Amino acid sequence: MTAHKQIAIIGGGIAGLTAAYYLQKEIKEHQLPYEVKLLEASDRLGGKISTVKKDGFTIERGPDSFLARKKSAAELAEEVGLGDKLVPNGTGQSYILVKNKLHKMPSGSFMGIPTKVRPFLFSSLFSPAGKLRAAGDFIRPKSEPREDQSLGEFFRRRLGDEVVENLIEPLLSGIYAGDIDNLSLMATFPNFYQLEQTHGSLIKGLKETMPAAKRKAKKAKKPSMFRTVENGLESLVRAIAAQLDEGTIQTGIGVDHIEKKEDHYHLLLSDGEVMKPDAVIMAVPHHAAERMLSKYEFMAPFKEMPSTSVANVAMAFDASAIKKDIDGTGFVVSRNSKFRITACTWTHKKWPHSTPEGKALLRCYVGKPDDQEVVDLTDEEITDIVLKDLNKTMKITAEPEFTVVTRWKNAMPQYTVGHKARVEAIKADMAQELPGVYLAGGSYEGLGLPDCIDQGKHTVEEVLEFLK
Repeated sequence: MTAHKQIAIIGGGIAGLTAAYYLQKEIKEHQLPYEVKLLEASDRLGGKISTVKKDGFTIERGPDSFLARKKSAAELAEEVGLGDKLVPNGTGQSYILVKNKLHKMPSGSFMGIPTKVRPFLFSSLFSPAGKLRAAGDFIRPKSEPREDQSLGEFFRRRLGDEVVENLIEPLLSGIYAGDIDNLSLMATFPNFYQLEQTHGSLIKGLKETMPAAKRKAKKAKKPSMFRTVENGLESLVRAIAAQLDEGTIQTGIGVDHIEKKEDHYHLLLSDGEVMKPDAVIMAVPHHAAERMLSKYEFMAPFKEMPSTSVANVAMAFDASAIKKDIDGTGFVVSRNSKFRITACTWTHKKWPHSTPEGKALLRCYVGKPDDQEVVDLTDEEITDIVLKDLNKTMKITAEPEFTVVTRWKNAMPQYTVGHKARVEAIKADMAQELPGVYLAGGSYEGLGLPDCIDQGKHTVEEVLEFLK
């Protein structure tokens, strides 16, 4: 225990930064003889977290928030001194665009599944036949136990095509940027499978397991589900990096290949150097992990694992330019609609702190699974498509004061059917053949910020156990 052991973290996104932060915290608290080095191939930290400040606006190019009920993100922000900078989202009505018309999201629905009968019955989103089919969830028997199935197949069987296509699909495809008929139920929402198996009905299961809402005055404000950081999520990245020991982070250095030696690993770096750590945390996308460990056949499934591309455009306006405004925080788009945008956030209403007084900020997304070529269009072409689509539901009378277009190429990992079992098998093989090497990040066990933070924290436990 006298000689220092080295831990290499590959990747400076939120999972890698989290691992570095909690590792160094443990090292200091327990006076462990370990050294942490974090390598990031690009010239910046944060991965998909990227904030732009312009003319008083705060614009997120990647994620704009995290779920408040998943505690790890808020806890990390608190630890690095940003607890008083966490902001709840402005709440209000959200909508779904179906066949050129905005419909209110039925109140009391959870991820598109109704938990209250009355708002669902009076919703304009569904025909009487669609409502009747969804009510079949109460009497339809639970399915035979299965290892996995697609989200689309599961929800269609329980609630019918109409509810899936007009409510569930736009919400879930927005999170995963994928096709719900290919996405894995067990890798995304295994809780819904458990509800069906335990209660025989999704609706009954949700009603029985969700915390009962306390009786409130009729016009009580909807609780906010999301949090962000006042100065943008990139300030969280900077705050974590500032806590790390000097010399921990090296940007502009990639890892070309990882070789196992007798009692350590060789990392062949992009600058020709070799690093010799005792343990490695690979906080990188699946395709990068497979490339670095390409000699191991058990990594091959990652070569086949697809990723989709998305783009978003943030547009700043004077508030007077939007003549037909909508009272709400945004909308998602049903695939049945002839729109190329998949969602729009009225950022000035969802995050009022992001926008100067008297201004409006809209952020729209493109890149459906069957419309990937839109991501490769020019900034002007994407902006033009978005404005044409928006003017079908709103009335915008002026050009944007400025736009910020962001493309995320092959950046959305697709958890296709069987994903959970594949990742478990790869991790089991790694434990056998590459002891001391661990995976973390959005390609593996959850895409959201708290999911990536949880994975980073878990690898810290694994590394410390291994080195002990």
